[in-house]
Amino acid sequence: MKTSRPRLRAASEAQASVWADVLVRFGLLHAAIATPSGQWLVQHHPDGPVHLLSGPSAVVALAARIQHQTRTQEPRTR
Repeated sequence: MKTSRPRLRAASEAQASVWADVLVRFGLLHAAIATPSGQWLVQHHPDGPVHLLSGPSAVVALAARIQHQTRTQEPRTR
């Protein structure tokens, strides 16, 4: 079993933007929008609450959590 390693450096705005785009494009988030202050607004479902994330590292951490949940919920086909 792999253990997750902490990030050695903070995520960049570009990394967060790419991950947010991927999550929205694949329907894993309804919306993810960067604010001028560097925070992010995310919404999981169209009628769900909007959450405020503290910055790019929080977006990347959210992507990691969603990816982990997706991988552990899907049955292995190999």
